[in-house]
Parts: sequence; C-alpha cells; structure tokens
Amino acid sequence: MIAHNKEPVTLSQWDALLLESLRNLGWSEDELLRRVHAGELPADDSQFQFDYSRLTELAGSHPSDFEQAVRQGYRIKYNTLRGIASWIRLALGQEPQLLLEPGRESVICAFHAEEHARLASVLSYGWVVRKDSSASTEEKTVYLIEPLIRG
Repeated sequence: MIAHNKEPVTLSQWDALLLESLRNLGWSEDELLRRVHAGELPADDSQFQFDYSRLTELAGSHPSDFEQAVRQGYRIKYNTLRGIASWIRLALGQEPQLLLEPGRESVICAFHAEEHARLASVLSYGWVVRKDSSASTEEKTVYLIEPLIRG
C-alpha cells in the first residue's frame, strides 16, 4: 500500500497572520481551537487591528481544514512582500528588511535552520528563498525571499 502525503491546507495570507497572532498568546493547540470555535477571542490592539471573528467563521465552515492548519501546518495561497514580512514578524518574532527597489523586490532576514524550514513550508508558490552568503553569521544564515519570476 502506498502512503500518500496529504497536501497541506491552504490559508489566505490574512488568515495565516490571524492564526500566527493567536499563537503568540501562548495557548496550546487545543486551547486555540476551542477558543476559535467558541468565538472567545481577544480584541487586538496591535498595528494590525486583527478581527479574529474571521477565524471563527473559517473554523465553522471548514473545521477539519482549520484543525489541520493549526496542528500540522498550512501553505499560504498567495503571498505579497509585505505579507511575508508581517508573517515573519508574527510567526518567527524577527524584524525583516524589505527591499522595494523595482526589479529587486525582496524580503531579507536571518534565520536558524528550523525557522528557514518553517518559512519555506508556508510560502505560496512563486517565491524562492535563497541564501545571501555575503551577509550570514555563524549563528544564522541571511536569506532573500524573492518572487520566482520578476515582472
């Protein structure tokens, strides 16, 4: 019998940011799932001003997909440069640099191997993560996150 790897659940970039923001509250996966399903969610006073009721709607309409996203991870359907930078801030607690020069747009950040793997696992198709060996340190490697095809 051949085991099939199930594709990860896909979330919108905004839903992924909402989820990562809630993870920062330190709740267990079970607590996060319970609170989202029950609509017992905090008011957000961050720069994002998240309205977490969106996740309650998502969990209600697609409960198994939402649980899989929380417990096993997800892939983002479509990323933007600023969205990637926001995800890195929320999910990895890092402050990335945005390069917005036309034709060279990218997000630059230093990661440990496990942080790099986590980012690579969630990015939507159409993005590449490559090492910037000129800027790496002994502890972390600097990466450029760029569009696969430049317009």
